[in-house]
Amino acid sequence: MKLTPEQIAFFNREGWLFLPELFSPEETAFLAREAETIYAANRPEVWREKSGVPRTAFAAHLYNDAFRVLAAHPRMIEPIEQIFGEKLYMHQFKINAKSAFTGDVWQWHQDYGTWKRDDGMPEPRAMNIAIFLDEVMPINGPLMLVPRSQNAGDLEASHDLATTSYPLWTLDEATVTRLVAEGGIVAPTGKPGGMLMFHGNLVHGSAGNITPYPRKIVYLTLNAVSNHIRTPTRPDYIAHRDFTPIEALPDDALLQLARAHREAAE
Repeated sequence: MKLTPEQIAFFNREGWLFLPELFSPEETAFLAREAETIYAANRPEVWREKSGVPRTAFAAHLYNDAFRVLAAHPRMIEPIEQIFGEKLYMHQFKINAKSAFTGDVWQWHQDYGTWKRDDGMPEPRAMNIAIFLDEVMPINGPLMLVPRSQNAGDLEASHDLATTSYPLWTLDEATVTRLVAEGGIVAPTGKPGGMLMFHGNLVHGSAGNITPYPRKIVYLTLNAVSNHIRTPTRPDYIAHRDFTPIEALPDDALLQLARAHREAAE
């Protein structure tokens, strides 16, 4: 899968790109079922909100076949190789659960700020890829992006250890206000199977979810191999130390696995 010159130009200008319904309903329904199984597990990789509901599940590609296949899917690997011009490895893999009624906020932040400070990543040559497993609507806590904010570089941030159950390097209100005045805010929405990609320095966050509609999203952080982390401080299941280049699987690998699971259950 390759991006068009127009798509690459949009990404380079705005800092993000959304590809609606890139994965089929059969593929995404399979992933959504597997995600619920993972959330129900008592594993150190599954982090929970202060209320006890799941917040995020790390490294599912290392212990679940469905997400192992997703982590090497060409619909994600090939576009990022195209942009970076080199092979990639998996820096981080997580399934964020914005649970119905109780899903908490993600404060305004840049991801590269955390990758640099906590993991020793030299440059913002890592890309976040987000795959919608539920419908993302304007009302159930969609990811909010500040277009073109990647051009602001690596911004000063403070380590927020109190707001939520997940520590985050966050931006102050004055900085966010200035960047929003310049670029506005967009909140990509869409059906399950949509894929959002955004620059490591793009400012983003999301509000809580008080609706009956959950919002599960898988995030792959694909890093250029030459940009591998140097001084990690976080557990290996959060910031991976395996810098082996990813070799993309066949395009139908996930669909075939979903059908094999369905047949086994019948």
